[in-house]
Amino acid sequence: MGWIASIIIGGIAGWLAEQFMKSNMGIIMNIILGILGAALFNFVFGTLLGLYAAESWIAYLIAGFIGACALIAIVRAIRK
Repeated sequence: MGWIASIIIGGIAGWLAEQFMKSNMGIIMNIILGILGAALFNFVFGTLLGLYAAESWIAYLIAGFIGACALIAIVRAIRK
């Protein structure tokens, strides 16, 4: 997936995760969380479990959403 598509889909995934987790982080953080979340999700499930999710943009969006939700939960746990 190209850089532009990764940023757009990562931003959407981060925004969806922000809405789902009822968090207020801003657009730049949404993009960062979406991209890092997708990378985290694909690393954990791809490398460790042998399942690869990001073969299409929809799979990348889902992976980014799940990963971004996990990152938001981790940040909340560390802040407490």
